[in-house]
Amino acid sequence: MSLDAPETREAAVTDPRGFLAAFPAPVILDEVQNAPALLSYVKERIDEDRSARGQWVLSGSQNLLLAAGVTESLAGRVALLRLLPLSLRELARDPDRPLPWERPQRRLSAMADPSAPTPDYWPTFVRGLFPQLAAEPGLDPSLWHDSYLGTYLERDVRGMTQVGDLLQFQLFVRALAARSGQLLNLSGLARELGIAVNTAKRWLSILEASYQVFTLRPYHANLNKRLVKTPKVYFTDTGTLCHLVGLRDASHAAAGPMAGALLETAVIGELLKAALHRGETARLHFWRTATGVEVDVLAQLWESGGERLVPLEVKTSATATARMARGIRGLRRHGRHGRAWLRRVPGRPPAAAGRRRHVVAARRVVVARGVLCRQAEMGAASGSATLSAEVRAWPGAIPGPILRPWTRPMTRRCFPRARECTSTT
Repeated sequence: MSLDAPETREAAVTDPRGFLAAFPAPVILDEVQNAPALLSYVKERIDEDRSARGQWVLSGSQNLLLAAGVTESLAGRVALLRLLPLSLRELARDPDRPLPWERPQRRLSAMADPSAPTPDYWPTFVRGLFPQLAAEPGLDPSLWHDSYLGTYLERDVRGMTQVGDLLQFQLFVRALAARSGQLLNLSGLARELGIAVNTAKRWLSILEASYQVFTLRPYHANLNKRLVKTPKVYFTDTGTLCHLVGLRDASHAAAGPMAGALLETAVIGELLKAALHRGETARLHFWRTATGVEVDVLAQLWESGGERLVPLEVKTSATATARMARGIRGLRRHGRHGRAWLRRVPGRPPAAAGRRRHVVAARRVVVARGVLCRQAEMGAASGSATLSAEVRAWPGAIPGPILRPWTRPMTRRCFPRARECTSTT
């Protein structure tokens, strides 16, 4: 039962108990955000028999209002499922197909045939993956997306939030589309558009809350760092992205300057949909160093043995080269959690390598005068550190005789001749 029709919505608002009696469970109530008071009576029906599951399916297109109503009235009684546009696997009617790292481990040569033709997904990327476009191939995608964006801006955004200048908001959305797959510099974007940074932040939160865009945060072992470092922004539907940047032809999209960003958006969107459509949390990140070495996607998995990271590189080229794995090699050198791992200095025996002075970039591990120390910040003038359990666990990294804790305050005077050794990773 849809609550979009005025007479149905009026019946639900004026006589909610009678309305629910006329449509007993199990029932689907669509556009329930149009009658938020009805949720209190749905809660009453749920409490009558808490053992009955799945009796009420509440859906809506205006996510901001729907989420606010459900949080207030049905807390602890609902499971929230976020449904994005269709995934490629759903379009192929194979939604349960496992991702490559979810399959039983086999040799790479057995998983894929390099000589097999690659499906041409570019027309699908340009058209988009909204259900109506998939169900009706005859629809004009350009006209559909134009109408969709107009409806979204006029009804969802302006009706639910305080967006004073709608034209400026449209410019903000288009400027954000041009930056899909890039590090998001809100200060620079706000300066270009002539708006306040806080306004840009608020508009971005609106787009995120309505699932038009999502942000990918950098991976760090420290959770606090993930929350403050610069994220990347992506659109949830490639068709919407192509429409906003003016791409109408698949060949232009595949050969144009935004081909890499478009393909990266499609791949990361596919991983996001795979998690959300299962009712799971998408643990996706990217990894990047200060020098620009980067891994496009890190899928964070939790298994019985602990955390596992799956690095992915997204390239438009059909020919793989060693240079394409530069970011993954950098990630391996820096360790699984962004740490730098000590290794032997070439040409020296293990003991000599262990006693040599090293300052390693990730956590400033300093080895000098037979003492292992760890300095918290790069370039800090002073600090204190002790030998950590994780360093003790590094097999063969440092000879046993020098594993002694350092407890006195650490300053440059402690190591007058210590130098940074960039070759030590």
